[in-house]
Amino acid sequence: MKRTFDATVSFLGLVLLAPFLLMVAVFIKLDSRGPVLFRQQRIGKEFRPFLICKFRTMLQEPFGSGRLITIGDDPRITRAGRWLRKTKIDELPQLINVLKGDMSFVGPRPEVPKYVQVFHRDYEDILRVRPGITDLASLKYRDEASLLGNAENPEEEYLTHVLPDKIKLAKDYVQRSSLLFDVGLILKTMFKVFDYKASS
Repeated sequence: MKRTFDATVSFLGLVLLAPFLLMVAVFIKLDSRGPVLFRQQRIGKEFRPFLICKFRTMLQEPFGSGRLITIGDDPRITRAGRWLRKTKIDELPQLINVLKGDMSFVGPRPEVPKYVQVFHRDYEDILRVRPGITDLASLKYRDEASLLGNAENPEEEYLTHVLPDKIKLAKDYVQRSSLLFDVGLILKTMFKVFDYKASS
């Protein structure tokens, strides 16, 4: 039932949002050089790698030269990118991942291979389900970039404090997962996004 819900809603979402997504794509192209979409390898269900899709929000860098995490007022973020990140519109292309079956609407946020390898044993439990666009950690760490921006060593902070907490929340989701629980998380995410926009 969950996969049917994901496939149906993601397809309808892509169709209905197509004109808006096209406008966003034009905005990105006019704002800075580079592709419209940002693709990065993440680890999915049963450790299958896939390319996550987002609207590009940063200056294009040589392959493999950029940091894996974004912090505070990262100078790599474009003018358009700041707006896209603030509104979470940069996440909309992940509807393609949901339609393809790489992701679900709700599930543990997919991580890069480097960090999954560090916590491989934990991810053996987590990756029994598809990763998602939103989850418990997405709600708790809505301002993760700002949090890491205040750390003396952002990557160390992420690996020693933030990611272990995300892993605990991901395991909690796997144990509590149900369609009703998913719908509740989707609604909470929408309220969080709109509340953040209203207060900004």
